[in-house]
Amino acid sequence: MTEITQKTALITGASRGLGAALALALAPTHHIIAVARTQGGLEDLDDNIKALGGTATLVPMDLTDEGACEYLGGSLAQRWGGVDLWAHTAIHGAPLTPASHIDNKDFDKSLAGNVNMTRFLIRAIEPLLLAQKGRAVFFEDESIGAKFYGSYGTTKGAQMALVRNWQAEGAKNGPEVLISKPAAMPTGLRARFYPGEDKSVLASPQDEAAKVVKLLG
Repeated sequence: MTEITQKTALITGASRGLGAALALALAPTHHIIAVARTQGGLEDLDDNIKALGGTATLVPMDLTDEGACEYLGGSLAQRWGGVDLWAHTAIHGAPLTPASHIDNKDFDKSLAGNVNMTRFLIRAIEPLLLAQKGRAVFFEDESIGAKFYGSYGTTKGAQMALVRNWQAEGAKNGPEVLISKPAAMPTGLRARFYPGEDKSVLASPQDEAAKVVKLLG
């Protein structure tokens, strides 16, 4: 097991958007364990972290793969023994559509990317957080229940219900689970929902990441 010389922050969904901004915000104080599907995005993030004088471990993987999530947890336990922080920003956004027109394939992908992924990761990462008395951070979305968000909103809502279950279960003995509700940001996901939107009125991922760092104290 590698000796820990600084705190570790596991960011799932780290290659872009809020995940990448949060990784950069935490890089001065944490070794970043950056997990995402996109290798190129992770490499760009690594360059930016190094430019800040920080360090990162890149983990390109499919987070909807249950076996891969179990392997991730075991690998991190073997290398570091635990993690101090887990921030989960990975999400799947199915196309907007009326509830009566939801496509089966889109809904199944939403279940895999928003509900099952979270379930797999909680099981894999909980022991790592308990080992370090670490904390987890998840992110609310105001679009839950909004019209045309059937696939995304339903599965995002289910994700947050699971997170709140876990939060309540760990209230006494941990891990501590925090929930943040970021403002709308000009992410790739939002661009698919609102093509042509005026991005100048949206919050920057960097500012929202700074709010999360403040929440963490």
